[in-house]
Amino acid sequence: MAVLTPQRSAPGSGAPRREPRRLGFSQRLGRWDVKLSPYLYISPFFVLFAVTGLFPLAYTAYVSVHDWSLLGGQGDFVGLQNFSDVLAQPTFWKSLGNTLSIFVLSSVPQVIVAITIAALLDQNLRAATFWRMGVLIPYVVAPVAVSMIFGRLFADQYGLINSILGVVGLDPVAWHGDRLASHLAIATMVNYRWTGYNALIFLAAMQAVPRDLYEAAVIDGAGRVRQFFSITVPQIRATIIFVVITSTIGGLQIFDEVRMFDVYGLGGPDQNWMTTVVYLYDLAWGDQHSLGRASAVAWLLFLLIVLIGLVNFLVTRRISTSDAARKATRKSSTRGNA
Repeated sequence: MAVLTPQRSAPGSGAPRREPRRLGFSQRLGRWDVKLSPYLYISPFFVLFAVTGLFPLAYTAYVSVHDWSLLGGQGDFVGLQNFSDVLAQPTFWKSLGNTLSIFVLSSVPQVIVAITIAALLDQNLRAATFWRMGVLIPYVVAPVAVSMIFGRLFADQYGLINSILGVVGLDPVAWHGDRLASHLAIATMVNYRWTGYNALIFLAAMQAVPRDLYEAAVIDGAGRVRQFFSITVPQIRATIIFVVITSTIGGLQIFDEVRMFDVYGLGGPDQNWMTTVVYLYDLAWGDQHSLGRASAVAWLLFLLIVLIGLVNFLVTRRISTSDAARKATRKSSTRGNA
């Protein structure tokens, strides 16, 4: 005896359809919990970022278009007049050149030395924890203390560096008189403080690289240098991009080292080492007391950091895509030969 299964009515046939069952409040609450709870978990970060990041940024933009004085408070709306006044001052362009010079002299050697130290610390060393924590000590020291110590080391007359140069028969260097020499001295302070910190970031990325790759490279006869450039660097490319971008942001906002390099803290008598942040400080709390122009400088520096960060991102992305295309070409040629 055959059993007939009931046929479902085709859509649009005119047969009556069942209405979907209505969900109860508890079921709706469960769905809302699944959909909304992830956003609630991450909301504290965005709330704090909005309060401490976005609001000051927006308020600085508001101040930059007003004639705002530190003593008199908010003035009239002036539009982009503060920006034009700042761009017309030679001191701003000199401070920007000093900032870029110190940034290049500090960030480029800093990344190279940090990744080299990380590669050495990644080896099988005795008391590895001691050496790894030792490179972090300069970062723990207060930047004011570091600046005061290095200010004595790079003193023009009785500094330790010039004394060592005199012992080896070299002429003393005017660290506070020559523009390039002052940039080298300040970059040395920055490198001393941040190199160990970045080295630990690189070390954490290197320890995540699969050891099977190194074992295969040893079997193929690759040395330590070849392993570093062929395995380590490609595997930690994302970390290198992160360190380069953070070094760019920090390098363009140098303040403590420049402020403490001499007694007056305004970049020297000829502004030979005045950075843009120090120039901003002088505009707001110096003789001019102009918060409007200082806010305009802050926004110009922000746009410069964003521009350089985008250039770094595009360059690193171009390098990574070219490397991926080169690897794909090698694989296809190997398969063709096989």
